[in-house]
Amino acid sequence: MIPVQHIHPLIVHFPIVFFLSLVAIDIIATFRGNSVTSRTALGHLSTGLAILSAGAAATAFFFGGMALDVAESAGFHSDIAEMHEALGEKTAIAFCIWAAIRGALWLRNQKLATPFAAAIPLMEIAGAVLVVATAYYGGQLVYDLGVNVAGAAHGSVVISQ
Repeated sequence: MIPVQHIHPLIVHFPIVFFLSLVAIDIIATFRGNSVTSRTALGHLSTGLAILSAGAAATAFFFGGMALDVAESAGFHSDIAEMHEALGEKTAIAFCIWAAIRGALWLRNQKLATPFAAAIPLMEIAGAVLVVATAYYGGQLVYDLGVNVAGAAHGSVVISQ
């Protein structure tokens, strides 16, 4: 059985990859004049990635909270963990809202006019910045502080059960 504090690191890479892929696809498609909100193959892919990003982010946030509870029950506390948790919550909420917007546009088979179509990748770039900032603090927890990992050989704080 996988310890609960190890589920978050297994899941957390999915929303990162899904959302960054979404951004890349939508930037390229928008610059080529293709709709990412209508019911086309590209629209299905783009909307699907938005929805997968939201589901994966919400799941990662849920299990991240559990992992933090395990670490805190063993005596760990850090402002970095609090920042990572706050950014993770904001990321999960933002991705869920974005998935709802993208899903609604897709359901309506809404092809946006050129000035509005450009807003899609711009919003997603903001989401990418949010997810990268969240990942940065998560990396600090693992690589600098050694939270919930075995790595005492380098003098890091080890919180593992």
